[in-house]
Amino acid sequence: MKSKLFGSSGVRGLVNVDLTPVLVAKIGLAISTFSKAEKILVGRDTRVSGLMVENALVSGLLAGGVKVNCLGVVPTPVLAYSTGELGADAGVMITASHNPPQYNGIKIFNGDGVAYNEESQNEIESIVENKSFELADWRNIGEASFIDESCLYIEMIRKNVKLNEKWHVIVDPGCGATCYIAPALLESLGCKITAINAQPDGFFPGRSPEPNSESLKSLAKIVKDLGGDIGAAYDGDGDRVTFVDEDGCFVDFDRVLAAYAACVVKRSSGGTVVTNVEASMCVEKMVEARGGKVVRTKVGDVYVAEAMKRCDAVFGGEPCGAWIHPQFHYCPDGILSSVLLLKALEDEGKMLSEFVSEVPRYQTVRVNVACKNEVKHKVMEKVEEGLKSLFPSCRQVSMVDGVRLSLEDGWILVRASGTEPFIRLTVEGESLKAAEGIMEKGVMLVRGLVGEVGR
Repeated sequence: MKSKLFGSSGVRGLVNVDLTPVLVAKIGLAISTFSKAEKILVGRDTRVSGLMVENALVSGLLAGGVKVNCLGVVPTPVLAYSTGELGADAGVMITASHNPPQYNGIKIFNGDGVAYNEESQNEIESIVENKSFELADWRNIGEASFIDESCLYIEMIRKNVKLNEKWHVIVDPGCGATCYIAPALLESLGCKITAINAQPDGFFPGRSPEPNSESLKSLAKIVKDLGGDIGAAYDGDGDRVTFVDEDGCFVDFDRVLAAYAACVVKRSSGGTVVTNVEASMCVEKMVEARGGKVVRTKVGDVYVAEAMKRCDAVFGGEPCGAWIHPQFHYCPDGILSSVLLLKALEDEGKMLSEFVSEVPRYQTVRVNVACKNEVKHKVMEKVEEGLKSLFPSCRQVSMVDGVRLSLEDGWILVRASGTEPFIRLTVEGESLKAAEGIMEKGVMLVRGLVGEVGR
């Protein structure tokens, strides 16, 4: 939090370095000051710092006169859904999501269970910076209590989704917040469950809290060895899900997102799907072929959720496993996504490998170019003109988040990192040769601009 308190998904930082109890108490008081809330729900993931951060946050909220209901260890989507269902004015989740165990963070939801947008986050940040807190009179200090209402979330899914097959699901909560709810919910829907890394442990000893192809090698082997139908792995707070198919193969994030989005559009006879600027062009290929359209946003589920509400979208998600299902709620939900994917497989009569097989494969290349934080914005001011000169036949230019050019055989995205001294380049091509050719030109341009501006 050297430059800005809030990032693309709330506040994040190293515990007792960036994110201290003193700062957290101030954020709690600022949330109270900004929201004028009477009741706020608070949840946390399994991180070892969770209770410390919770105590500091609750102290700040109580000082502002808020009644606080602590949910204990719950997945982020459970906290978000419960905020709306229990009539709270706001919900606060203590989590660093997929980050390593030494990190923690704070994510805020409004009374509808939708993450605070940039404008609201900036207001809270301003209150913290200016110390313009509103403290309650000592007679009106808030009260805190513990409640367990996770059954509301479980029943919501059970009421709306019925599975007919007895799927053998290998569930990997990664010692995170989904340890209890995910296996129990899937089992209650008739699945046969084999759970691994299903004991809560804030050191995440089983694997990294970020479920990716590297961290899920054990899950992939277990799915194959046990003859499972599917593997589902969640991140630290359960707003993301990653899949392994029946052959024990890691399923590409973009391709399963595109396949499921196409399934929703087909079922809805059209509609809008929202994703971010970094998602593969296979999303457009699949969605548009079924009569839908794709809207792209900045990176961050807050922006995806906002655009979905604005466009009345039928589905939205990011290629990290964060999927939003608007008919249920507007928080990314890994547990719900795994249930709904099983339902889609039943409806299509397919196993997961077949479900994604018709999604085209493209090649993605990523490069970070070192650039001092103080000159990043100057470099980015010149990127658009430079890219247009390099690729004069580009089909479309988007400035939603950085600069993204759609080309005949792929696309290139150049954006400044919000947290590190880098300009990030992402290229996708119809072939590796095409992607590398586009990237070579892009890197030369950006390095030249960094050298020019930095002189």
